[in-house]
Amino acid sequence: MKRVIETLLLLLMVPGFGLAQPLQNNWDNLRQLAPGRQTQIVLNDAESYTGQFQSASDERLVVRTGGTDQTFERQNILRVSTRGKRHRGRNALIGLAVGASAGVIVAVASPELGTGKCAQGSCVDAGTVSMVGFLGGSLGAGLGAAIPTGGWHDVYRAAMKPRE
Repeated sequence: MKRVIETLLLLLMVPGFGLAQPLQNNWDNLRQLAPGRQTQIVLNDAESYTGQFQSASDERLVVRTGGTDQTFERQNILRVSTRGKRHRGRNALIGLAVGASAGVIVAVASPELGTGKCAQGSCVDAGTVSMVGFLGGSLGAGLGAAIPTGGWHDVYRAAMKPRE
């Protein structure tokens, strides 16, 4: 029995290995960014800048901020992040499906919502089920679209310098 539990725990941990983050202290990660990508740069003095990525060389990074290109030296950069893709449409569709399903289930399971006339085992008419399903779907779609997604993801983070 102990062996079975250990095996199950090990199998539960396996998917987490696929979620491991790539090395972020690799400057070459910046070369894979497409020009125009929304980028945030944090400097060693904690000052930050946001703009569209333009290019990266071995020693500097160029970002367009406020209509002009700004160059940042590699040794002054603490972290570079990019904004992930937003998924409002996908989240709205998921919310719509979940909300409509929940609305239909609630309508069918709650005889108080119906007309009070029970015919052939059902106390709820189709109009009530449709209305509650529509309301649930609308609420779910609104909540799904409102959920924030696409936050900032680190592309480069400077290696920590050893203390002297």
